[in-house]
Amino acid sequence: MADLLKKPFGTRGKVHQITPESAGWRYVGFSLYRLRAGDSAHEPTLDREVILVIVEGKAAITAAGHDWGVLGDRMDVFEKTPPHCLYVPRDSGWDAVTQTDCVIAVCSAPADADGGYTAQRLGPDGITLTERGRGTNTRHINNIAMEDRPVADRLLVTEVFTPAGHWSSYPSHRHDEDDFPRITYLEETYYHRLNPASGFGVQRVYTDDGLLDETMAVKDHDVVCVPRGHHPCGAPYGFEMYYLNVMAGPLRKWRFVAAPEVQWIMDRDA
Repeated sequence: MADLLKKPFGTRGKVHQITPESAGWRYVGFSLYRLRAGDSAHEPTLDREVILVIVEGKAAITAAGHDWGVLGDRMDVFEKTPPHCLYVPRDSGWDAVTQTDCVIAVCSAPADADGGYTAQRLGPDGITLTERGRGTNTRHINNIAMEDRPVADRLLVTEVFTPAGHWSSYPSHRHDEDDFPRITYLEETYYHRLNPASGFGVQRVYTDDGLLDETMAVKDHDVVCVPRGHHPCGAPYGFEMYYLNVMAGPLRKWRFVAAPEVQWIMDRDA
């Protein structure tokens, strides 16, 4: 059985730390801090670029030698308002001191040696909640740093809100080959939240040849790693689902191929 489902290893402080080494891949890193008011956290970026996402709460942030003030105004992720986010370049670092209880996601990927991008705010300005899909495939997206925003070397980051009883990351699709423009190789993490928090969702990760086929019940604050294959999610009736996606690969473009069994849905909805 593949070790794709990552449970938090605590309830305060750093509760997730996924590295390329621990995940068995090359690009995506993901850490999560669950902090109380007055707590602090800090990390160097080393040779990686970082996007900080203030998932909930408020924190005073200094990064790359600059004081960014207090970031965050969404006290509950399911408010769905655009998040406060910050790009932090390689060879620098960031520090946070929380003003309220706070959840901070640390999304990272290898950065080019020339350090082409400087520290900058990525949200809430420039992020608008948009609808995608139709029927019970409808969900709502906060695109933080997708390829239409040239703000990073490799990182792609987005938030998705899936209503209760709906599917998401669906029709099933994969992005696990480096063959642009047909498809791009992108590793991916899903950081899940549920509303109510006592609920659960479902995520399946599977390949066309069946060599990887895992279906997982995901709970509040779980992370799922997607090294390859298709990766749809379902939110049962009564439980709204949120997830934060982090993707990265050799090329900062999102091109995917649908699973054969759902290609007719893609063709119909095109």
